[in-house]
Amino acid sequence: MSSTPVPLQAAVQRSWEASRFLFTGLLLGLATYVLTFLVVVVLIFAVLVIGLPALPEATKLLRGLAESERRRVAARLGVPYRPARYLPLDTGELSERVRRVLTDPATWRDVLWLPFQAVVGGAAAYLAMVLWPVGLLVDGIALPAAHLLDRRAADEYGTPPPVRRGWVLRWLPVLADLSASWNRSILNPPVPAGLEERIAQLTESRAGAVEAHGAELRRIERDLHDGAQARIVALSLRIGLAKQLLDRDPAAARDRLDEAQDGADAALAELRHVVRGIHPPVLTDRGLAGAVRALAADVAVPVEAGLDGMEDGRRLPAAIEAAAYFVVAEALTNISKHSGATAATVRISRGAGTLRVRIGDDGHGGADERAGSGLVGIRRRVAALDGTTRISSPVGGPTDIEVELPCGS
Repeated sequence: MSSTPVPLQAAVQRSWEASRFLFTGLLLGLATYVLTFLVVVVLIFAVLVIGLPALPEATKLLRGLAESERRRVAARLGVPYRPARYLPLDTGELSERVRRVLTDPATWRDVLWLPFQAVVGGAAAYLAMVLWPVGLLVDGIALPAAHLLDRRAADEYGTPPPVRRGWVLRWLPVLADLSASWNRSILNPPVPAGLEERIAQLTESRAGAVEAHGAELRRIERDLHDGAQARIVALSLRIGLAKQLLDRDPAAARDRLDEAQDGADAALAELRHVVRGIHPPVLTDRGLAGAVRALAADVAVPVEAGLDGMEDGRRLPAAIEAAAYFVVAEALTNISKHSGATAATVRISRGAGTLRVRIGDDGHGGADERAGSGLVGIRRRVAALDGTTRISSPVGGPTDIEVELPCGS
């Protein structure tokens, strides 16, 4: 905390903030006495079966009290609040809810915390009550005197006065921090190194996957509405008109039927296009190697495809194949439209449980993910499968996209 020109005032302020935490812990400790008794009674009656319906309800009270302590401790220590991941108790049969209570690790941590808070929380608050009168007596006399001597020494020698936090009252914040740390160690399981960063990465990739999924659904809806649906409506109108003309003008009715057949063929083509955007049939029929070769053959830029060992052994999981296919398709589309390249390469290999996809071109480079070039979609699609994407595209070229996907083989 920041220092203040009046040491006694600063020490009292810090000690009062710590004491509020400790005295609140005392009230919480009294509540844990009652709740501990309630839990014991419920468990005894649960053994006799008649108390089983009360067990989930008592557990909810315990969870609410423990969650309030988690928030209080996080605020005291200045750390992020992490709610416990409890098994749900609001759904299922009574036997299933009782099983969740008895097998939930987070609930057992709460049960372990109850007697700890009842004893240690109360003891810390009582110790604070003892320290206050002693601290006000000792620090109330010593701190102002020391402050006066420090000011005189500073004026005489030109040195800044030291920051003094008292001799007795300074231990109240330490006591509050210790109490908070102990409670946190019981209520919150330790997080392995790197796990929080990993959780943040997965949360971000999940959000990206949800957003990409929503965009894909909107694209499919738009393609169906503007393409196949419009053609099917026109087809229905032509068939209806042909039925009206059938008796009085068979030749005109035949013309309308010919137009309807052309419309049906066009609607089928639109539907095939939509289906290819969801899961290309060529991927199912010919596998990833054959599908990539088909993509390379359809691009205006000459593409050299290297598919080391991709046609040997068993097929990759469908989701991995689809992701790799769409990465290559999007990258080759970008090369054709934006790169100005005269040649491109696609390299796909698998090994050590990883599928590696690398696409490069000799174009002018300068690809920017923020410019809507499809690179963001590639990154999100790969991240949704716990893969990694590396993009290098300096101005002047070349551009390289390297993707790694876990394939479990």
